[in-house]
Amino acid sequence: MELWTAFVIGLLGSFHCIGMCGPIVLALPPGEHGNVAFILGRLLYNAGRVLTYAILGAVFGLLGTGISVAGLQQWASISLGVVILLAVLLPSKSKQVFIDKLQFSLLTSRLKIYFGKLFKKSSQGSLFLIGIVNGFLPCGFVYIGIAGAIATGSLLNGILYMALFGTGTIPIMFGVSLAGNFISLKLRQNISRFIPVLASILAIIFILRGLNLGIPYLSPKLVKSNTEQNMHHH
Repeated sequence: MELWTAFVIGLLGSFHCIGMCGPIVLALPPGEHGNVAFILGRLLYNAGRVLTYAILGAVFGLLGTGISVAGLQQWASISLGVVILLAVLLPSKSKQVFIDKLQFSLLTSRLKIYFGKLFKKSSQGSLFLIGIVNGFLPCGFVYIGIAGAIATGSLLNGILYMALFGTGTIPIMFGVSLAGNFISLKLRQNISRFIPVLASILAIIFILRGLNLGIPYLSPKLVKSNTEQNMHHH
């Protein structure tokens, strides 16, 4: 998966993320006094989020490596594309049932309790930890990023993919933490309408890649791993 797509997903996704993470960002403890310390605290919060995304990228990049070695990269790519398309097309009620079944609500409530404890502290370290915990909150865009990390089929590229995704979210999230809700609801709604289109394009790219059509950049021929080649030779 081309790494630049991660930054684009993060950047566009962050407009949507203001809805969920905006209240957290606006409620961040002031940190240490002074303008420089305030800005540093906000940067530490964002660095914490990026670190969590990079860790998730390592886990799912490693999973992608296993899929690649097993020769299942094509099927994985097609499956991820189909899942993303379903996520775009399914009504919200159906998605909520699925989320409840996966016990995400339990995870979220536990994270919120931990958030509460961290918010009572007002140190730079607590802001960094809030960012780390924030990165684990269930979010559709993070899942799309994770799908991209799996599709890279490599541990290092998985880390890079999710780190770039996190970096893409920084401009908007940092801006919100400094200037409050400076992006109007109308602009967010307009961008939110574009988001399913972006997700659908990505899904189609995943499916095309899996189909192995030999189209440069869009659906290049997947190179078989050495393990696979050796298996065929024996």
